[in-house]
Amino acid sequence: MSVTGGTTTFDRATAVERLAEGRYRARMDRAFWVVRGPNGGYVAAVILRALSDHLAEPHRPPRSLTVHYPRAPREGEVTIETRIERRGRSLATGSARMTQDGEVVALALAAFSPAWNSQHDFVHRSMPTAPPPDATAPLPPFPTDIPIREQFELRPVFGELPFSRAERALVGGWIRCAEPRPLDPALLATLSDAWYPATFPVLSRPATLPTVDLTIHFRAHPLPATTDGWVLARFESTVARDGFVEEDGELWTLEGTLVAQSRQLALLI
Repeated sequence: MSVTGGTTTFDRATAVERLAEGRYRARMDRAFWVVRGPNGGYVAAVILRALSDHLAEPHRPPRSLTVHYPRAPREGEVTIETRIERRGRSLATGSARMTQDGEVVALALAAFSPAWNSQHDFVHRSMPTAPPPDATAPLPPFPTDIPIREQFELRPVFGELPFSRAERALVGGWIRCAEPRPLDPALLATLSDAWYPATFPVLSRPATLPTVDLTIHFRAHPLPATTDGWVLARFESTVARDGFVEEDGELWTLEGTLVAQSRQLALLI
């Protein structure tokens, strides 16, 4: 039984089929491929679909998702085994294991919770200044064929162009699905990894950056409606050492709501 609605390419590519309690089937869709496999945020979105269905408690939205990627899955069918490790009065914790042909390709932990009645809320981070999407030029074509680029419209605001030997590893700007759709946690998980890597501007030529781990913190519930689906994304890397580089990201709605923060570690090959 498919547990994912929607008719867009993204909805179909992230659909999961419930086979039994705690067991799901999905398909890795080449439309979300990067260089050597599927985009890490896309894999995270598929896993989140399965975990959310297993929990089956819409009043507990995801607050955190961490995925480790032991190896890249190939195009085709994968199996996802999910487990709810604990259901507390507010916080629920789930785990997931994605396999393909008996090999582990992703491991995940997630936290789900309704809002708490806290008296200590604050926001010390402001939305980055950016011109509106309709005043920003689209991203020029990449020199290589990367299928996922067809799934999103990117309008750069932050940082220099890829492979320009810039001094700062900073990228970002406006992003939305090529087929605009409402924001949901699965889409936020994908958007957290959908921009080209923050290291690209400091390089002189293309490189491969497979994700080792990716964490997404979901910072708004319910998610606000967005104007034309646009989200402002900003990603920055500060240390590349021993062949590994980190990347911190944030996603904002056009109206100024911080909806997600992310951090990932990637190989820099």
